[in-house]
Amino acid sequence: MATSSLPRLVGRLKAHLAEQQYPLNQRLPPERALSARLGVSRSSLRKALAVLQADGQIWRHVGRGTFVGARPNGRLDDLPAITSGTNPAEVMEARLLIEPELARLAALNARPAEIDEMAHCIRQTKAASEWRVYELWDHKLHRALAAATGNALLLSLFDALNAVRRAVVWGRLRTYRLTPALDHHSFAEHEVLVAAIADRDLDGAEAAMRRHLQSVAGNLVARREAAE
Repeated sequence: MATSSLPRLVGRLKAHLAEQQYPLNQRLPPERALSARLGVSRSSLRKALAVLQADGQIWRHVGRGTFVGARPNGRLDDLPAITSGTNPAEVMEARLLIEPELARLAALNARPAEIDEMAHCIRQTKAASEWRVYELWDHKLHRALAAATGNALLLSLFDALNAVRRAVVWGRLRTYRLTPALDHHSFAEHEVLVAAIADRDLDGAEAAMRRHLQSVAGNLVARREAAE
C-alpha cells in the first residue's frame, strides 16, 4: 500500500465508523469482514486501524477484537492491570465511597437469613485461631453484607474491589500476634454494623461502616509505619 494512500483509507475508515454510529466500546466487525466492506487488503486495514488507535479513536484487545473509543482505564476484567496501577490509599478511598452505601442498602433489603449469616461470620471472626482464618470470615462478612443489598451489579463491583484490596501490600502487614487481640477493634464495630442492619437503620448502618473502615485505615497506616 502506497504511503500516500494511507490517509485516504484512514478517512474512509473514519467515515465508515461515523456512518455506522457504533456506540462507545462497541466491538467492530472482524478484520476480514471490515476489509471486504472497504475493499482493501487486511494488511492495509491494519495500518489504518493503527493510525486510529494512536489517535485514541479505537482500542484493541488481543484475542477479543477492536473496539470504538479510547481504551477504558482499568476494566473490571483486567484486575491485574488495575492492581498494578493503584495503591492501598486509593483502595481505601474506594472502599469508603462504596461500602457505606452498600451497608445502607443492606439495611433496607437484607433478609433475616442474610442477617443471621452476618452474625455467624462475626462469631467466627472472634473464634479465629489465626489471622488467616480471621481474614477469611471477615471477608465473608463483608461479602454477605454486599450480597444482602440484593443488587447483583453492586456485588460484582464489591468482588472486584475486594480482589484488588487483597492483592495490595498493606493487606500483608501483620503484628507479631498469632491471633487478633480479644479487644480487636473490628469485633465491636462489626456488631454495631450488623445491629444497625437488623434494625433497618439506614443512617446507622452507613455511619457504622464508615467508622469501621476509618479504623481499618488507621490501623493500616500504623502497621506500615511500624514496618518502615
